[in-house]
Amino acid sequence: MVNSVFMVLFFVALITDIQIYKDLCIFYSYLRFVSIERKGYNVIWICNFVSSLEKMDYEVYQLPNGIRLVHTQVPSLVAHMGIIMGTGSRDELDHEHGMAHFIEHMVFKGTRKRKAYHILSRLEDVGGEINAYTTKEETCVYASFMKEDYTRATELLQDILFHSVFNEKEIGREKEVIIDEINSYFDSPGELIFDDFEEQLYAGQSIGRNILGSPKSLEEFKQEDLLRFVGNNYHSDEIVICSVGNISFPRLKKGIEKYFSHVPFKARNQQRQGIQAYDPSSITLQKDTYQAHCIIGNLAYSLIDERRIGLHLLNNIIGGPGLNTRLNLSLREKNGYSYHTESHYSPYSDTGVLSVYFSGDKSKLKQSRNVVIREFSKLREKKLGTLQLSRAKRQLMGQIAISAENNETLMLSMAKSYLVYNKFDDLKEIAKKIDRITAEEVLEIANEVLDNTILSSLTFV
Repeated sequence: MVNSVFMVLFFVALITDIQIYKDLCIFYSYLRFVSIERKGYNVIWICNFVSSLEKMDYEVYQLPNGIRLVHTQVPSLVAHMGIIMGTGSRDELDHEHGMAHFIEHMVFKGTRKRKAYHILSRLEDVGGEINAYTTKEETCVYASFMKEDYTRATELLQDILFHSVFNEKEIGREKEVIIDEINSYFDSPGELIFDDFEEQLYAGQSIGRNILGSPKSLEEFKQEDLLRFVGNNYHSDEIVICSVGNISFPRLKKGIEKYFSHVPFKARNQQRQGIQAYDPSSITLQKDTYQAHCIIGNLAYSLIDERRIGLHLLNNIIGGPGLNTRLNLSLREKNGYSYHTESHYSPYSDTGVLSVYFSGDKSKLKQSRNVVIREFSKLREKKLGTLQLSRAKRQLMGQIAISAENNETLMLSMAKSYLVYNKFDDLKEIAKKIDRITAEEVLEIANEVLDNTILSSLTFV
């Protein structure tokens, strides 16, 4: 009876209002999900209805200079555009420590035709926003704006990325700003410990250095140093422009060609420094803090390793964003040892890091560490049951689907995916990959990555 009623409603909605039709489909799919979830169906069903209604239709184009454009048109008043480049702090020489991040700041400080105020006001005057970030392996500048301001945003992004002048006075002022940012980390041990841990894992390697640099390295930066770094490391074949918004692809493509076709072709001609042999270590540092902070982890799989999908699932089980993770239940809910615990998997182009972090009273540090090691042992020794695996898959897929509802997050994810893989998987394809994970694979990954004999740790007490 319910199915018959819904079929009639579907037909009426389809010929009158496509949005009502979609809403009814989603509601009906939710009702079906509630009923079949109890029967243990696999995770692919979760997003079959999402993909059938909102299949990710995106278009791509490559300029003659190698710059790639990827766009998906969505019916929204707000648009998002970003430019991501395959250059980060890992590409710095020893004396350039912190330069990639410093340049990310400096592109907002003046171009050949704009001062800092005019850069900030260009989009903000019409209600838009512009922002940027730097990681170990990429730099990204992105903007959110009303759909009618595409041309304004496109022109501004190309101006600050390719026509910044790096004025010496602005360089001097920005050094003070970033030194203050560096010092703020010393007041946040829960953030500082992550940078220090990667430096411990990759001792003496550029990938292990923190992104911000040091006051000493920043003091040496001059205009010619910044210009040289850009010239040596901004490669046109490692630049992706990504857009999510309500504009036709031909119109967007025309604007991109107008503003970016002048960028000369440049390819990366030198490989990044390879990863040196890993030597596990445990370090304890005395800090003037009320709580103890501890991080335990190991090197893990790279962005191109097929096992990364299984490790993402394992990481989510250990200490992902859900409140029902292994560590949250054991450390916080059961024993009350820690208010904050989480795990992270950070894959890079040729390596990766899996780490578990927790903080708590110093008197409970030993007990907390034992709980973490015990949970690792369980995951190494006992294979996940059918229901456990099914729930873990559904949880991970649900989190990914919810995240994809944010168009800015979608744009940044598409940009990163195209930079690394030259493609972007829609939710249906992601669900297939997650569904293919077996309990045997998770067990194998746990034994490889969570092996006690090769774990490293860093503790602030």
